Formats: sequence, structure tokens, C-alpha cells
Amino acid sequence: MHLLATKPGEIADGDEAVDLGQTPGDIVVLTAADSEIAALSAARGAGHGLPTVRLANVLRLAHPMSVDLYVDEVVRHAKLVIVRLLGGRAYWPYGVERIAAVCADEGIKLAVVPGDDQPDADLMGHSTLDRGAVHRIWQYLVHGGPGNAGNLLAYGAALLGRDAVWAEPAELLRSGYYLPGVAQATRDDVAATWQRGRPVAALVFYRALLQAANTQPIDALIAGFTAAGLNALPVYVTSLKDPTTDAFVRDALTACGVDVVVNTTGFAVARPGAAADSPLNVGGVPVVQAVLSGSTEEVWRDGSNGLA
Repeated sequence: MHLLATKPGEIADGDEAVDLGQTPGDIVVLTAADSEIAALSAARGAGHGLPTVRLANVLRLAHPMSVDLYVDEVVRHAKLVIVRLLGGRAYWPYGVERIAAVCADEGIKLAVVPGDDQPDADLMGHSTLDRGAVHRIWQYLVHGGPGNAGNLLAYGAALLGRDAVWAEPAELLRSGYYLPGVAQATRDDVAATWQRGRPVAALVFYRALLQAANTQPIDALIAGFTAAGLNALPVYVTSLKDPTTDAFVRDALTACGVDVVVNTTGFAVARPGAAADSPLNVGGVPVVQAVLSGSTEEVWRDGSNGLA
């Protein structure tokens, strides 16, 4: 069997063994969520004095030979390994077995945690760290967002004996106000950036973007609104079908007297068989549907998607 060298953006389906081409690092994080990889990557890039970090998606390590190679080339040389799996140990049994064995043999700190917010004693039992440390690491990942990602890496540095300052995991609300660079922004925080007399443009986006620290397109829209003479009201949501989120959006749009709504979430805002009483319709103002592209910038530039 031959070994494939992968590149960023390529998808490995597990039929062939692949080499991710990573060099060793102090902290290794393996997860099936690209959003977590993006958030941790951003946090590592913004941090100073943090340990070296290696991030990989377990979906790219489906083949046993891929696992063996990654364990020998990367995991064996790490000081802290974090594995987060959705679906329990049965989802990636060989990977869990090999990593747990190597970490035990080499004295490497290991945290194996569930990919959702439900405890999994069997999965977490493969960890070498104490239960309190494993639970804290899990909660950083459960809540997500830039703050938790940064504190996870800082906590990891502390576990490795470094003089790092970290805070406990902070809950990321299901819906809320957003302001670039401000954790847990309030309505007053957002309003403090406004200029009197300008129209208010609400900007609705998915909480997942905030969890993944992937808010660059939202930040660009906010800057664009401001440059165009608008006061931006950015709010993040889980789903407009969620009753709590629905109530929050209605309250936010009403209290701030918005003049236009720009929605970047999915088009479906009503439950099957129910009337389309969208919270975006509060106040009868225009609603503009914006679509965040899933293509790369290069694709748009060369027009190969047929839309340029």
C-alpha cells in the first residue's frame, strides 16, 4: 500500500493511508470539528509565549496506517495530547487505543473527551490527566469561542509547567450581541460605538462562527456598514427556530429600532407546517438575505464557480 501526502483542504476518506506531514509540537489536539481547529489556530496565532501546537482532524486519520504514522511522527513527541470524539470510543477505536498506549508508555499527558456536551465515562477513562483537568479541558471545547480557545492553550501551557495565566471556561450564550474584540458584549457595549442620528442595520449570524473564531466576514460587514453611514447591530444566534433565540432577536430588533436587517443565517426560519412568523420581520423593515460563500477567494477570482 502506498502513502499519500495530503495538502490543506484535501479530504481523506480513509481508503488509503495518508501522511499529514506535521512536525512534532508540545500540544497536539485531535478533533472532528474544523471549527475547533480554526478557533485554536487563531488563539495560538494571537498568543505570546505559548507552547507549540499541532492540530488535526481525526477524519483525515481514518486508515490504521495513517494513525500509526501520525502517532509515531507527532503524538509520541508531544507533552500534552487532547482528543475530542463525537460518537464515543467506537467512532475511532484504533486511534484511541494507539494514542492511549503511547501516552501511557511515554508519560505524556492525555485528555480524551466527548465531542458533545454529554459525559462519556468510557471515553474519558482513557485519559492520563486527573478528572478535574480533563473536565476543564472538555468545558473549554464545549463552550468554544476565542476566549475559551485562548484559555485552553494557556491552561495547557500551565499543565506543562509554564508560567501561564488562564481563566476558567466561560459559557458562550446561545444568542447574544457581538462586538469585535469584546467578550460577552452587551447591548450597551454595541450602542456605545454608534453615532447619533445614523440608521441602525441589524446583522444576524450563526453562533458557530463565533465559536470557531471565524468572524472575519462579519467584522468586514460591520466595518462596511460603518463606512456607509450605518450603526451596526451584530447579533449571533443558534437557530431562528429556537424559541429562546427567537425571543432574543425580537427584543433586540425592537429595543434598538432597527431600520434594516441583514441576515446571514439559513433561509428556513419556520418549523414545517407552521406559519412563517420570523423574528426578522419585527417592525416591518426590509430584510436582506446575505450568503456567506463556501468557496475560496481564489475560486471567486478566476470565476471557476460560474458566478463571478
